[in-house]
Amino acid sequence: MSEATSLHEEILETETDDGPMAVLRKRPSEGAAPRVAMFHDGPGIRKATHAFMQKLAASGYDVICPDLYHRAGRLIGIEPEQRAADPGLGAKMWELIQAMTDDGIQHDMDVALAAVGVTDDEPVGAIGFCLGARAVYRMLERRPQQCRAGAMWHPSFLADDEPDSPHLTAGGLRQPLFIGIGDADQTQSIEMHQRFFDAVESLEHVTVEVFAGADHGFTWPGYDSYHQEASDRCFAATTELFAGALR
Repeated sequence: MSEATSLHEEILETETDDGPMAVLRKRPSEGAAPRVAMFHDGPGIRKATHAFMQKLAASGYDVICPDLYHRAGRLIGIEPEQRAADPGLGAKMWELIQAMTDDGIQHDMDVALAAVGVTDDEPVGAIGFCLGARAVYRMLERRPQQCRAGAMWHPSFLADDEPDSPHLTAGGLRQPLFIGIGDADQTQSIEMHQRFFDAVESLEHVTVEVFAGADHGFTWPGYDSYHQEASDRCFAATTELFAGALR
């Protein structure tokens, strides 16, 4: 499919254990499409989130993205021009990130998938950006039969000193995983994830690509951190991975 593909786009309303939550869904208008669970990044759901979902849906996928910040408000999203005009929004974003938990994020995705009718035995791929990359790993770990493949773009929080740090169990990952990260990432450097990368180094089904000169948030066109080579390559690798695992 191409970007000219007709899409069906909607925002569903559902209920979680912590109140109402919006769920974004974009998919080809005609026919069934493989499901992709998408975890948004720190700035929340904004114009760039919608644009990426449209691009992935136009490639033939049914993309589902829960509003992970729903506990603080509905569809919170910080646009780059807003942050430039109000530097205090950076601190607000960090507060939102710190308030999140692995269990809460996974619960939200479970509710989102159920809201669009995904059954427990239906194959799903997962993609996440920044903090959403950790959520991808948790989903792969938690749903090994259903979540068939994952993609992490400029990841955050893959290794820490807690007893449940992702790097401690990453060596047992069974599903294919693609990770794209820039060597100029100033927010979540390669060194911060090295224990995770070391844990998966011997796994043939895990690919880690490092992009020279790419910083954190290289995905988003129009942002200062946008890196077209890294973004384009990650998209190609991700869709190739999903095509093999979900179709």
